[in-house]
Amino acid sequence: MEIQKPSSPQFRDSVLLKMLVILVIAVVLLMPSSWIQGLIMERSSRQQEVINDVSDKWSGSQLIQGPVLVIPYKKQVIKRDTANKEVVKEYTETLYLMPENLFIKAKVNTETRKRGIFEVGVYKSLVSITGNFDRADLAKLQIDSSSIMYDKARLVFGISDLKGLSSNPTIKVQNQTLAVDPVLNNGDMLDNGLQAAVNLTTVTGNQIPFSFVLDLKGSEALNFLHTGKTTQVEVNGNWPSPKFDGRYLPDTNHIDQKGFNAKWRMLYYNRPFPQQWAANDGLLNSLKLNKNALFGVELHVQVDEYQKTMRTTKYAILIIVLTFVSLFLTEVIQKRKIHLFNYALIGAAMIVFYTLLLSFTEHVGYNLAYLISAVATIALIAWFTASLLANQKAASLFALILSIFYGFIFIIIQLEDLSLLVGSIALFIIVAVLMYFSRKISWD
Repeated sequence: MEIQKPSSPQFRDSVLLKMLVILVIAVVLLMPSSWIQGLIMERSSRQQEVINDVSDKWSGSQLIQGPVLVIPYKKQVIKRDTANKEVVKEYTETLYLMPENLFIKAKVNTETRKRGIFEVGVYKSLVSITGNFDRADLAKLQIDSSSIMYDKARLVFGISDLKGLSSNPTIKVQNQTLAVDPVLNNGDMLDNGLQAAVNLTTVTGNQIPFSFVLDLKGSEALNFLHTGKTTQVEVNGNWPSPKFDGRYLPDTNHIDQKGFNAKWRMLYYNRPFPQQWAANDGLLNSLKLNKNALFGVELHVQVDEYQKTMRTTKYAILIIVLTFVSLFLTEVIQKRKIHLFNYALIGAAMIVFYTLLLSFTEHVGYNLAYLISAVATIALIAWFTASLLANQKAASLFALILSIFYGFIFIIIQLEDLSLLVGSIALFIIVAVLMYFSRKISWD
């Protein structure tokens, strides 16, 4: 049954004017919602500042680079002096070798550090590194074997934040146990380089085995550099939501509430640098900048709370418009006029919902904060509309409509890959329902 209204231009004009003013109110309410988005960004930046500060004091994200075997050799060059006589000049060049096989096994134990209302994930790890170098193919490099200074070789590796070392590492190369020193002049070396002097004249066989263990602290991420001709890495940890990052994804991984296990196996075909080279110090320096050789695990927060809250505020205009349309239809069907000022107050209550959501999220998490904020907002608006319409049944129906709207937004926020599909279908249904009830109004 249609609700008949007086057929007069005055009625039509008043209804259209009111609809226009309601639309203006909805648009005006976008201003405070944009302010709230700025507040969310400010709080998120504050969280990142806390993370950076804790990481700086504990130890930052760690990148294990190397190892690389560095062997000096003598090179002679014939030049002519001012008298046009040939003079033999000798200087030192460097030969670089990457591991033939590189095996890394890391055990990551995480803990949470709290600063005010913010929490930061840090970790302690034991990283076991073993492998071997093959002797250099000197013929391929056109280097005379007699010029190699095997007694002055060095094994070099790098750690992005040396502050994270909890103990002094020692390196075993075949039958030698070597102390580690920092690379003081590392302009052409790896970041925060460490080195161990090794006498290769005592090494027998064609392979040069090595092993060492790093007792390492860090935060946010643990990454590795693919330096072996064959590189195999296994990482175990108790973090329930890791993110595997970098150039290579793990071949196998398992994640549950107790933690994770991930394994990588890579061949040198995927590497952006050679197995051995000579006289090009800059190439070693470029390895630390080459993201095509990096991979690892990030201690990823499964869904960032501020990101969820920001996404929620972006639906503010949708919620406000749908609520105003529903209220307007309720007003017309119930034949009870609602003043425009009351529309503005209801819109203000829906804006306050987002400040409640942000403040509660920082203390109890997004899901519970959304429930508290939505229930409080719906209860307030339902009580207000009940007093305006003098109809408890209509107010309860309107509260149910609001609950559907807020529930719809919550579901969309939880979804990622399917959010567009689900949101589009739900919006289609909502528009269809509004079209159905709008048929009860005679606009003539």
